[in-house]
Amino acid sequence: MNDHPISRRDFLKLSLLGAAALGMRPWRHWTVEQFQTFPESARLGRVLSRLDLKAKPSPDSTTVSTLYDDAVVVWQREVMGEPFPMFPTNRRWIETPDGYLPAPLVQPVWNKPNTPLTELPTNATGRGMWAEITVPYAQFYLDAANPASPLLKELTPDRYRLYYSQVYWVDDIQTNSLGMVLYRVREKHGSYGDVFWVPAEALRPITPEDTAPIRPEVTDKYVLINLTRQTLACFESGSEVYFCRISSGAKFDASGNVVDRWATPLGENHVINRKYISLHMGGGSAASGYELLGVSWTSIFATGGVAIHSTYWHNNYGEPMSHGCVNVRPDDARFVYRWSLPQSPYDDGKIEVSGYENVTRVIVREE
Repeated sequence: MNDHPISRRDFLKLSLLGAAALGMRPWRHWTVEQFQTFPESARLGRVLSRLDLKAKPSPDSTTVSTLYDDAVVVWQREVMGEPFPMFPTNRRWIETPDGYLPAPLVQPVWNKPNTPLTELPTNATGRGMWAEITVPYAQFYLDAANPASPLLKELTPDRYRLYYSQVYWVDDIQTNSLGMVLYRVREKHGSYGDVFWVPAEALRPITPEDTAPIRPEVTDKYVLINLTRQTLACFESGSEVYFCRISSGAKFDASGNVVDRWATPLGENHVINRKYISLHMGGGSAASGYELLGVSWTSIFATGGVAIHSTYWHNNYGEPMSHGCVNVRPDDARFVYRWSLPQSPYDDGKIEVSGYENVTRVIVREE
């Protein structure tokens, strides 16, 4: 179950052109007629929505070109510039070889393809493993004729994609007619039941060691979330052992109106009582609802499913952005998940407890 990287040039994203004509299970006949490789770079960025690439780090600068959802760019460095109108307090921009993009709308990603396994490991619940997307995005195809998820129903098959840092359960391996190894993946918790076939190179196996608790012998632990400063800190016996930026509940809706319904709840005695390695999330009304697949390293601490969890749909940490949850970077969410109590088993990837014994307290304050 070790990660064995292969050349980036060897990782090919599969075209779905013409796949609909191949029958109920077109993934069995994926072709290599059209290849596309991600840029060669140690660090990349995935564009999260339509953006103008600017000559300088300013929204008023000359537009070099226009990039669309899921365009992948070389991330040279982060610089300070003029605020982007949508995020007036954020001055961070990403410098690419061709121009500048506002950092809040570019996901930091890497392209780290993996050597496929030939056999799945066996654990307490049978064959299977958790695995993480380690490429900017990976095309997938449904195992069924039609999707059950409302989100997937709104997408065309060419937009069926899994994204960097998402985590899924792998329960089968097959090799298609052209010799491509594919993993069958699904969401164990919270999903509508959709099952996907994904190129195996896109997924890094997560071992039980990768999820092992961090200093479980220490029981005097708590998390302090500061909504004013948009920060999170982990403490052991009163000493800070971890710190990161967050995005808490949004204070404005999509129209710029002040809202309270998305506020992260204040409190001195929240506790982490549910944890999921990966969770399908959704909520809200038709006008302001959301649906998110494969949200990794989720630690729920308040009524309504309010959680600390990984985020792949924005890069605006330091500003309120969520529907009440505490958004953090994937590595930060993984630390909180592994470090906090209660401990979660690997195979099922979840734990749910009641009461206040052997749990980690979460304090949410404003200054």
